[in-house]
Amino acid sequence: QVQLVESGGGLVQAGGSLRLSCAASGRTLSDYTMGWFRQAPGKEREFVAAISWSGRNTYSADSVKGRFTISRDNAKKTVYLQMNSLKPEDTAVYYCAAGVFEVATLKHEYDYWGQGTQVTVSS
Repeated sequence: QVQLVESGGGLVQAGGSLRLSCAASGRTLSDYTMGWFRQAPGKEREFVAAISWSGRNTYSADSVKGRFTISRDNAKKTVYLQMNSLKPEDTAVYYCAAGVFEVATLKHEYDYWGQGTQVTVSS
């Protein structure tokens, strides 16, 4: 079992930056591939980015490529999502997730989820 808690969300103007954090407790973080998903009002939860257990491999949705960066610090049991050049369409609740698949970009490939943190980008 692993418990995940996201933080770092907030209100930011378009073009600004935020860094989200996901703190894990329970099992060793390095056992898991970690991902970030987001869900805007009235929309399905969608994949944003993922990072392998070692941190060597990362994957990003086309909509955030070149703007968002996922990273992890297994010693601190924390995963980060650096978000730059934010756009109003990035507004959503952002969720951290943990899974055991080596490559995981789909919701059902993740076993554990945090409660989410709200990101609002104003135009």
